Amino acid sequence: MLGSPIEEIKNRLDIVEVIRSYIKLQKAGANFRAVCPFHSEKTPSFFVSPARQIWHCFGSCGEGGDIFKFVMKIEGIEFGDALRLLAQKAGVELKKQDPKLKTERQRLYEICELATCFFEKQLRDSLAGKEAKKYLLGRGLKEETLDKWRLGYAPDVWQGLSDFLVSKSYKREEIVKAGLAVERKTEKTLNNFHTYDRFRARIIFPVFDFNSRVIGFGGRIFRQSQRPDGQEEAKYINIPNTLVYDKRRVLYGLNKAGLAIRKQDACILVEGYIDVIMLNQAGFENVAATSGTALSFEQLNILKRYSDNLLTAFDMDLAGDSATKRGIDRAQARGFNIKVIIMPDGKDPADIIFQNPGQWQDFLTQAKSIHGFYFENTLSRFDKNKLEGKKEISRVILPVIKRIPNKIEQSVWIQDLARVLAVKEEDVLEELKKVKNQPENFFEGQEINRPARESVPPEKTRKEILEERLLVLIRKYPEIFNLILAEDLKLFSPSTRKIIDCFQDNNVIEEGIKNKINELSLKAEIENIVDAKKEFQDCLRAVKSVIIRDKLNNISKEIKKAEEGKNPERIQELIQQFNQVTKSRGDLEILEI
Repeated sequence: MLGSPIEEIKNRLDIVEVIRSYIKLQKAGANFRAVCPFHSEKTPSFFVSPARQIWHCFGSCGEGGDIFKFVMKIEGIEFGDALRLLAQKAGVELKKQDPKLKTERQRLYEICELATCFFEKQLRDSLAGKEAKKYLLGRGLKEETLDKWRLGYAPDVWQGLSDFLVSKSYKREEIVKAGLAVERKTEKTLNNFHTYDRFRARIIFPVFDFNSRVIGFGGRIFRQSQRPDGQEEAKYINIPNTLVYDKRRVLYGLNKAGLAIRKQDACILVEGYIDVIMLNQAGFENVAATSGTALSFEQLNILKRYSDNLLTAFDMDLAGDSATKRGIDRAQARGFNIKVIIMPDGKDPADIIFQNPGQWQDFLTQAKSIHGFYFENTLSRFDKNKLEGKKEISRVILPVIKRIPNKIEQSVWIQDLARVLAVKEEDVLEELKKVKNQPENFFEGQEINRPARESVPPEKTRKEILEERLLVLIRKYPEIFNLILAEDLKLFSPSTRKIIDCFQDNNVIEEGIKNKINELSLKAEIENIVDAKKEFQDCLRAVKSVIIRDKLNNISKEIKKAEEGKNPERIQELIQQFNQVTKSRGDLEILEI
């Protein structure tokens, strides 16, 4: 509707620039294309039209829409949240809402922002917070860095944050849903809602989404203490998944690293918050962290939007089934070019930067390819000259080879393994066949709270596919419409006839089919059609053939029913119909010849 905030946002924002902030776009004539971020593919089928301000995937997922639909899908948010996010980007002021109408998700964003302010103030002003700040400065962080990353401190009290948020009119149930408080029920208070703060006496690291909104938190102790049961406190704790925070879809620091990753066409992956912050402070801005979890399918999809090149600074343990190894395996299977930064034992990137910032560049320069890393690491552990050693080396490396999607790269690995083990390539290939393929859930992981899969769009019928192709041809070459006879129009579905009418009069386009016409127009623009007239005639004949086939199938079913009902008159009538339709099919085949 004219003059609405939605239209104003669309007028102010360019869909290309918004989508480009999430994924890599390539110029394709008047449009832009990319690998679709919503399903796995190798050939780009995702297109953005600057002229129409729409996007569409012509691949298996078939998704498409406007700027709002894209942000909703890529961020996993509701329309109201996408509206607020894009309004902020566009500088459009939205009318104030009734507090009762705010979405639950929006209230969680507000709680996270207020909690961050609370933690920042505690780090800055409280006695314990100043001690925590002294610890951080001692680790090499600068004052401005603490502010840039909004680090904070959680006081050593049971309900300090919760009471603060309740004073700001938020319910304790909401604070629990934000992951910042834990619900506690006892026998005496079974019907009452009692909570305590999740973070106490910890340095707080806010976690940000792509748009630098706070969505989660991690807390680190800086003084080792023991719990009442005698066990040591965990070094780090993180909030659980919430409506706005999903650990599988978040990479710490990516909101600040995206531009640098694209510019340098590489992402440095580390494990911890402080690793990211210290590297960023030292000028290595293309860095993000998995926060100690295995790289998930969703995280890899996100990284794929920025670069195909990963440099990992993990503690790699190839002997076991470590989380970091599983993540690297997934990245390799996903087609990433991976290099491994080899660090001294017991050191992490933050330690290296603190002791000698210049040394980190040496580690980057000396990073090994995943091929070199696997071979050197494995050969250092097993004797390639002994039979048992050969078996162990192949046991480690063959599954890695099996996961390589590029056949040329795979062939190089096979040749090298055969050479190292002093065996024939045919023998390596034979053993490779015995290696089981990755299970279907290899990319999915086993973590709980995974959002349900979105429903797959229903498959189109053969007739629907043909009619859509005809519409694309008419849109690209309007003169083709003259090849359609009046009786041919009756063959098409009502929706197709309605779109053809709109093509004939561009000034009269019904709102309900506007998106479909935009999609067809975009497809017509990107298509390279050799012989439009011949293809149109072929499609039209194919539509007629499908209709005749369907008629014959329906008559056959009716004949079967009549036979079961022992109705000879009806059978004879249907046979005559069948013969007439069959004759028309024969005439069509003669025309095709």
